Amino acid sequence: MPHINAAAALQICVLLTVLPAQYFISQWYGTDSAQRIQITERIIASWSSFTKSCLSLDAWADRLKLWLSKTRTCLNVGLLILHFRNWYYGEKKTKIGNNEAETHSYFAESTHVRSPKPEYIQFSVGQVIVHKRFGYSGVIVGWDVKAKAPEGWLQHKYSPAKQDLKDTPHYRILINKANGFGKSTAYIPEEEITIIMGLEVVHHPDMKAYFSGYDGSKYIMQPWLKKIYPHD
Repeated sequence: MPHINAAAALQICVLLTVLPAQYFISQWYGTDSAQRIQITERIIASWSSFTKSCLSLDAWADRLKLWLSKTRTCLNVGLLILHFRNWYYGEKKTKIGNNEAETHSYFAESTHVRSPKPEYIQFSVGQVIVHKRFGYSGVIVGWDVKAKAPEGWLQHKYSPAKQDLKDTPHYRILINKANGFGKSTAYIPEEEITIIMGLEVVHHPDMKAYFSGYDGSKYIMQPWLKKIYPHD
């Protein structure tokens, strides 16, 4: 027995309905042969169009190609949008991250470990200081081997005659609030500092963030700060 596929079976079923269809046409539209012929031709034309569009493998293949083409186009557009979004926000995030990293590298705020400690760094984190010219007291919370600050800040702070100070050690200071100095922090060169030993006098709202107590000679660094300045 020959093998019959689904399309062939459907065509046979439709052909078997031709005679009943002609009977119903004659019942609906009377015995006018011209009218029956016109209706029959319309049915045949509709069936022919249906078979070409729905039962033809070539037609379905064309539909599939068109659908795949549209899907591929949408996918490509979606991927393009995704790549652009990732690039834009990635670049933005990188720029923000770089700016933040650059900002926190200034004024002895860098978390870079200061090891080994150069011998020419005279003072240590936790020591209490007095500014030689302005007279305010404070405590050292960080240092750089030379000034690290925006160039504009350095140009404003140091006159042409004192530009050499930029290459000397600088210290970040929490200023004692009791002095009423107005500023809460300072970044000053080593030559402007003198040390006070054995005097716990610094009052500042950030003290507990940097120090856990006082040992009689200097303030004791918190563990996170000690990791940055292991030799102080």
